[in-house]
Amino acid sequence: MAEAKPFALAKLVVGLISSRDICFERAEEALKTLYGAVELKSPLFAFDLTDYYEKQMGKDLKRIFLSFVDLVPPEKLSSIKVQTNELEEKIRQGLGEKLRVVNIDPGILTTSALIMATAKDFSHRIPLAQGIYAHLEFLFAKNAIRILDWTYPDFKQEGYQKFFLDVRRTYLDQVKQLTKERP
Repeated sequence: MAEAKPFALAKLVVGLISSRDICFERAEEALKTLYGAVELKSPLFAFDLTDYYEKQMGKDLKRIFLSFVDLVPPEKLSSIKVQTNELEEKIRQGLGEKLRVVNIDPGILTTSALIMATAKDFSHRIPLAQGIYAHLEFLFAKNAIRILDWTYPDFKQEGYQKFFLDVRRTYLDQVKQLTKERP
């Protein structure tokens, strides 16, 4: 019988979508309070391959990704998504808006995959807890990314992939260092 082992710690990444700089600023500051220092920050990308969020958040949406220094237990992903959903609401209320002003999507990066959290069910998503699902976004293969049938179109872009490969390099270095420290 195989014995269950603890999961390896994962790199926390968060995607932010908004049309307003103040929303990015408030979300980043709140996320740093919750999860510690930001390690890498992507460029600001146009979020224009879908109009899914336009009714709530308007046009000219942008997306930015953050990765955090502190590693997280992967089993915490659902509770992190619940926290970021609450943070979206807090930012909306703080700006006195009636509709959503920022979308905050957390995920975890492991040695082999990027897994994003979502509250939307679909055939390929895995239920976690608290109404949250795991969405396997893509896989890593050596120094490349393997796109899946359900990978979101924007995640197929070169700029996104470069950012996540950079995050993976920092994560692998971090894992190596932790292994040296724990014989």
